Amino acid sequence: MPDPRLLPCGDTAFTVEFGDAIDAGVNAAVLALEARVLAAGLPGVLETVPTYRSLTVHLDPLAADPAETGAAVLRLADADSAAEAGRRHWRIPVVYGGDFGIDLEGVAAHHGITAEEVIARHSAPDYRIFMIGFLPGYAYLGGLDPRLALSRRPAPRPVTPAGTISIGGPQALVASIAAPSGWHLLGRTPVRSFKPGRDPVFLFEPGDTVRFEPIPESRWGELDRAAAAGEIVAERVAP
Repeated sequence: MPDPRLLPCGDTAFTVEFGDAIDAGVNAAVLALEARVLAAGLPGVLETVPTYRSLTVHLDPLAADPAETGAAVLRLADADSAAEAGRRHWRIPVVYGGDFGIDLEGVAAHHGITAEEVIARHSAPDYRIFMIGFLPGYAYLGGLDPRLALSRRPAPRPVTPAGTISIGGPQALVASIAAPSGWHLLGRTPVRSFKPGRDPVFLFEPGDTVRFEPIPESRWGELDRAAAAGEIVAERVAP
């Protein structure tokens, strides 16, 4: 893994970049650094934003000098990496195909396999949540079976439903709210990964792992009503 480098972001933030690839080791280094920064209690740090390969630190410029704080964070990045701790594993129910996953048949046809085989391949791996963004609670996942990888649609749809389970390139996604998307929609989950007024508001965290559990459409109504009432219908299980 390349040495981390410091990238200034004006007088209120900086980014520590660890690499340029979607890689579990790089992402683990990002999350380990975030934990160290939060534990260090550095003056003036307002927020940390982890991504696939970097950590952005936002500062109060009246309480912290970006250059000095950046140097301190780089020293934390040079510390010996510790094993990730406290991460959770989730089992997420998904209704695949039909009105819930309108691109399932097209993805199957593209790869020359059946829709059932797409479901089997998609629901087999344990996925890693690399980051949350660009909308509240959107979970970007690594671990997609490379035999399912498929470039995004040539034109995005103006709106796709909340809870959409989709793929784009080598990645997978759990959507939290209705939004435009150019990804391929395989199914939907009743799980609310983002629900204001619930504790917790955000269900998933970077570094968590998930596995998708195919369920019949007949279970959707019951689980969706429970999730709408604030229940966490994703199952937390031992990794």
